[in-house]
Amino acid sequence: MKLLRIHTSDNVAVALAPIAAGETLRAGERTVTAAEPIPQGHKLALTALKPGDMVYKYGCAIGRVTASVQAGGWVHVHNMATNLSACTEFAYHPAVRTLEPVEPEWFMGYVRPDGRAATRNEIWVLPTVGCVNEIACQLAAANQDLVKGSVEGLHAFPHPYGCSQTGTDHDNTRAILVGLARHPNAAAVLVVGLGCENLQCEQLKKELGPETVDRVKFLVCQEADDELAEGRALLKACANYAAQFRRQPVPVSKLVVGLKCGGSDGLSGITANPVVGRFSDLLVAQGGSTILTEVPEMFGAEELLLGRCADEGVFHQAVAMLQGFRDYFVSHGENVYENPSPGNKAGGITTLEDKSCGCVQKGGMAPIVGVVPYGGQVERSGLNLLWGPGNDLVSTTALSAAGAHLILFTTGRGTPFGAPVPTLKIASNRALAEKKPRWIDFDAGIVAEGQSIDQTARQLFRLVLRSAEGARTKSEIADRRGIAIFKDGVTL
Repeated sequence: MKLLRIHTSDNVAVALAPIAAGETLRAGERTVTAAEPIPQGHKLALTALKPGDMVYKYGCAIGRVTASVQAGGWVHVHNMATNLSACTEFAYHPAVRTLEPVEPEWFMGYVRPDGRAATRNEIWVLPTVGCVNEIACQLAAANQDLVKGSVEGLHAFPHPYGCSQTGTDHDNTRAILVGLARHPNAAAVLVVGLGCENLQCEQLKKELGPETVDRVKFLVCQEADDELAEGRALLKACANYAAQFRRQPVPVSKLVVGLKCGGSDGLSGITANPVVGRFSDLLVAQGGSTILTEVPEMFGAEELLLGRCADEGVFHQAVAMLQGFRDYFVSHGENVYENPSPGNKAGGITTLEDKSCGCVQKGGMAPIVGVVPYGGQVERSGLNLLWGPGNDLVSTTALSAAGAHLILFTTGRGTPFGAPVPTLKIASNRALAEKKPRWIDFDAGIVAEGQSIDQTARQLFRLVLRSAEGARTKSEIADRRGIAIFKDGVTL
């Protein structure tokens, strides 16, 4: 099969492989002859379209035609435009489908004193301010001898903030660092401060509470005679604390998985994202939790999400998040549809609605049980929405701080980066998986070649359990991990 009509109401189909001009193909019940070459992942008109006609894909309007298109013609940026605007009204029309509960499987993970599970047993070094980034990185690099026994890693996470910030920016930096310091994958944490910055160690210590005594240590460099020597002593204490933990059976109901896509193409919403969505439903049915973020990439796909809110309270929180992000765009003089990226367009995505309808496929069909603010942590089991931008590094950092034990990252273009937590890269097409074997952990392109989404999702589920038990992701093998923090306001 080379051409796919995703929904019976769609008037375009997607090329699963390059189509030559003159090729006659079937898309569902329809037969159409390509009027021109159609690249893989791009859209072909199933019927003649005139200016002003709506283009339907995923059963949703993803834009309007701006120039006449003949049946079999290529539908893309040269003849199609967005319908999005800065303000949209939403009403709650419940369409909640409860998943049939399933007895949870088990994996070999770690259990922390507060009962939370972990998939890694690491020591994290968190600078409060960019001025001590190099000290944090030096401490991590110079003390790798502490990584032994059940201690699986020692990593620093530099960032440029923590000082000269006001208001929300200061709050965001503090919230992300607190979320990371609380993360169960970090058995122990060393917080490194300078001493004169806005974001003081004392602020973090107060917010973290009594748990700082055993697992979180603090180093203020201006107060230390030798910050590297004192840092090593604190890291030894962290290693001694972390060494007490051993892997043990843990139900997957304790697992939290972040859902993210980046560098998408026209196959992302057909292969990788639906596979991740089916995975999400499998995990939620077993009592686990998943987190869907990238709020701007929900614009235009709201009807696929909002009816799934578990109750009207969750619906209003979701609407406030969506409209708040629209307001953020407008306040900076930007269009809400300033997306997709050049790489997205090259892969076949035309408008933000097109991208969004494919993006939200990662959320499966489970009810949405909660809306988590930026820097907040997941509190309810099930599918949660998280406030965050589409930017890969910022959103995966937010997913990590929210409590995700690992992240499923789908891509049609490829990317080498890794989040603070294990990040599994899932290719939407076979060509990418074969070209970048050192980046890609899982090939969902097999769906375009005929394997069912259900079978592929179950294979992905097994990979997730292996990763949760310690199998390293490609980004971990390459030692690629980092953070980025959302910034909006003034730098003093």
